[in-house]
Amino acid sequence: MDTFHKTLQHPEESSPNGPTDLKCSQSTGDECLIPANRNTTWKLIMNETLNETDLSRFSKECLDNLVAEQMRMEEGNQRVFINIAGLRYETQLKTLSEFPDTLLGDPAKRIHYFDSMRNEYFFDRNRPSFDGILYYYQSGGKIRRPANVPTDVFADEIVFYELGQEALDQFRDDEGFLKDPEIPLPTNDYHRQFWLLFEYPESSSAARGMALVSVLVIVISILIFCLETLPEFREEGLFKYSSNFTKQASYFNTFTDPFFLLETTCIIWFSFELVVRFIVCPSSSEFFQNIMNIIDIVSIIPYFVTLITELVKQTELNGQQNMSLAILRIVRLVRVFRIFKLSRHSKGLQILGQTLKASMRELGLLIFFLFIGVILFSSAVYFAEVDEPKSQFISIPDGFWWAVVTMTTVGYGDMCPITLGGKMVGTLCAIAGVLTIALPVPVIVSNFNYFYHRETENEERQSLPTEIEKISVNNLTRSSSTSSLKKNNGSCIQEKNGKA
Repeated sequence: MDTFHKTLQHPEESSPNGPTDLKCSQSTGDECLIPANRNTTWKLIMNETLNETDLSRFSKECLDNLVAEQMRMEEGNQRVFINIAGLRYETQLKTLSEFPDTLLGDPAKRIHYFDSMRNEYFFDRNRPSFDGILYYYQSGGKIRRPANVPTDVFADEIVFYELGQEALDQFRDDEGFLKDPEIPLPTNDYHRQFWLLFEYPESSSAARGMALVSVLVIVISILIFCLETLPEFREEGLFKYSSNFTKQASYFNTFTDPFFLLETTCIIWFSFELVVRFIVCPSSSEFFQNIMNIIDIVSIIPYFVTLITELVKQTELNGQQNMSLAILRIVRLVRVFRIFKLSRHSKGLQILGQTLKASMRELGLLIFFLFIGVILFSSAVYFAEVDEPKSQFISIPDGFWWAVVTMTTVGYGDMCPITLGGKMVGTLCAIAGVLTIALPVPVIVSNFNYFYHRETENEERQSLPTEIEKISVNNLTRSSSTSSLKKNNGSCIQEKNGKA
């Protein structure tokens, strides 16, 4: 037993050749920590009869010596071998140690992937991606995606090797990903919950349910607007009044109409939603600058105008009532803009709005080209048809409508040239219209594709935190596996499976 402790504490003295330098009994690497004379130490120890206590103590001291020798060797410029799905890489420990928070830079993290039999780290990961991962360490923090690796695959590798959020942001910037816009939120906790509930349907299940109710109310309101114009429903509605109607009957028909009651219910919901969002909004000034909020306000104004008009109309004369009805119909037409409320819950309408906003210059050019064409061809067709008695082009302004319809290739046929000169002008007008419209349209289509792909990339990016969470759980499970010692060829082998 004395020989056991002496051999454990001074293994070099038990060597038949005296003290020797530490050298690796396997291929060169940072995890090959067992010196050549350690085999002799093991033989001397195994000649002793050891009980369970002594063997446990020896295992613990052997593990301590293993860690201590690993720490000493890692202080030098030792090489390390990394096997990526069968492809072997070689680098220096000091290169990996420059980023100690990463998977390869932290000895405690990478030890779980060490194969002591082959003296290498083994990762069953994408091989082409590791060129960019290793370059990150060699270049001091520059991330470059290999050309033959898809962006989503390389993003997964960045997450797996724990390069950090800064490396992931750098990768997104290099690849042209747009940064997530900063979303202002209320400081009050209750206000923040209501703001997310009404403004961001993707924030929770309750918010999605609230958005579904809002969409349903919008659809009902649009259906009411369309159905109340049918002749069978219009007889007692707001759109047909005769001079012999009494004031009492007009009042009764308005406020007892089923469509008006349904409209009132919808307006109550719209008003409640608008008021709540205004109360809990982060900034009142920015609230009224948002185009969606302006649409919400405009969509409920016709109802209150109608209500006030009906109440005031009871004290007016018949002539004034007819004038108020004409104004009322124009105001109620604004209700059709209520359909734009759907854009708050529709990504497609939002993309369309962003495309039109970004293409205002091209749309301006299109209108300008059409304006020039209309002036030119309406003047030309007028002078070509001026001597024809049956001609419909009695003036240049009368030809504006024909020129617009012809240049846009609609061709209603309500106006058409009769003479040969007029027909030649019409032919040139149609060809010029096709070319005029075709010039700015590709730019508008390009803007639409840009916003569409950006929205698709944003949806993919939103799913990335879920993937990060899955990878972190897998790493945590792997790290929680226990380590044990196993005697094999006179070396200490650390296993992850926890079996002795």
